[in-house]
Parts: sequence; C-alpha cells; structure tokens
Amino acid sequence: MSDLLVNIDVPALDPAIAFYTRAFGLRVGRRFGASGVELLGAAAPIYLLLKPAGSEPAAGASPRDYRRHWTPVHLDFVVDDLEAAARRALEAGAVPEADIEVVAWGRMLRLADPFGHGICLLEFSDRGYDAIATPG
Repeated sequence: MSDLLVNIDVPALDPAIAFYTRAFGLRVGRRFGASGVELLGAAAPIYLLLKPAGSEPAAGASPRDYRRHWTPVHLDFVVDDLEAAARRALEAGAVPEADIEVVAWGRMLRLADPFGHGICLLEFSDRGYDAIATPG
C-alpha cells in the first residue's frame, strides 16, 4: 500500500490555509500554483484543493456546496488537551456542533470547519480505543 493523502476541497485557499494552520498547528508545505497547497504536521499530508462552489465533483454528483454537509468520511484530530484545541479551532473559525462528549475511549468534540466539512477533536484516555476493542 502507498501513503495516505487527505484532500479537502475548499472555495478559497487563503481562508482555508489560515483556518487549518491556526486551528490545528499545521504548516504550509508545497504550493501548487493557485489551485492547491500542501499542509504538513499531521500523520498524513493534507491537500487543500481550490474547487469553486457549483462545480461538479464527479459525474452524476450534486454540484459542490460549501454549506454544512454530511459525509461519512471526515477528519479526526487527536489532541492532548481537548479544551485548548477546541479554543484554537473556535478562534480560527470552527463551528461547534455539540458539547464535549465523554465516551468509553476518551472525550470528543464535533465541529465544522468554515467550509462545511465535519471535524472531530479526540482526546484519548489512557486506554484509548483499547477500551472498546473486542477480540477477533
């Protein structure tokens, strides 16, 4: 298997760069002209791709819309201090969608970025996902 890359479509690069670098401490890597930028500092590189609202994402798919939307694939950022990470994300423009949830493996906060994409902040307990792992 090759490396994993994360692509995030955004309607404008500069606000997206500002949000993701400020909220999550990522840093700009390579730039791809006016059409994209690489962000480094997570387990996988994140590519912000300029895709105008209304453009077609795939044959037969609805046009891109940057209002809040649901998708089964989203980003989870693992953090050491949930409150501090939440403060940074909110100050950068994230929108909270629920209160902090306490779960068997730790705590989480559901947010949306300024472009409608869902994001979760996860703070693992000492056991993390081992707290819910089942044999097999």
